[in-house]
Amino acid sequence: MYIIAGLGNPGKEYAHTRHNVGFDTIDLIADRYDISVDLAKFSALIGKGIIEGKKVILLKPMTYMNLSGEAIRAVTDYFKTDIEKELIIIYDDIYLDAGRLRLRKAGSAGGHNGMKNIIAALGTESFMRVRIGVGEKPKGYDLKDYVLSHFTDNDRDKMDEALIRAANSVVAILKDGIDKAMNVYNKSEEEQEGD
Repeated sequence: MYIIAGLGNPGKEYAHTRHNVGFDTIDLIADRYDISVDLAKFSALIGKGIIEGKKVILLKPMTYMNLSGEAIRAVTDYFKTDIEKELIIIYDDIYLDAGRLRLRKAGSAGGHNGMKNIIAALGTESFMRVRIGVGEKPKGYDLKDYVLSHFTDNDRDKMDEALIRAANSVVAILKDGIDKAMNVYNKSEEEQEGD
């Protein structure tokens, strides 16, 4: 059973902000595969379904970003998840240009508080992740204000496409494995078009 968790903050005021691209990606996957992510359990909203013949749990922690590890730990414990092979976390990354994706099998939190909490809760950095670039914080901007802000019109189109690619990358991980998915989705759009 795969656990696919998108990070974000609950509440209308946070909807579609930079910090909520994980939630937005889960919503896209849920719509595509007709999975209702509306069961409140484990301090999260969850939905069960099948993607590419694999049983999945789609998960949106309701603990707020900085405590995401609580919900993820509760779900992975309950379903006896193989953290390294069956957990995928989708989240925002200010160190990637808006719209860029970066898939990884393991790694540090990279300054992301939600990821710090997940790593601490799970006791490992070895789990798959899909990082979605939301663009670097402008000089003089407060980091919290930036990640909780909405995208500019300029970046919105890029981000809509990025969310579709992020959803596709999760499906690719389930279908072909993380290594093949990394080979495809870690390239820029221009590099992908050249293949």
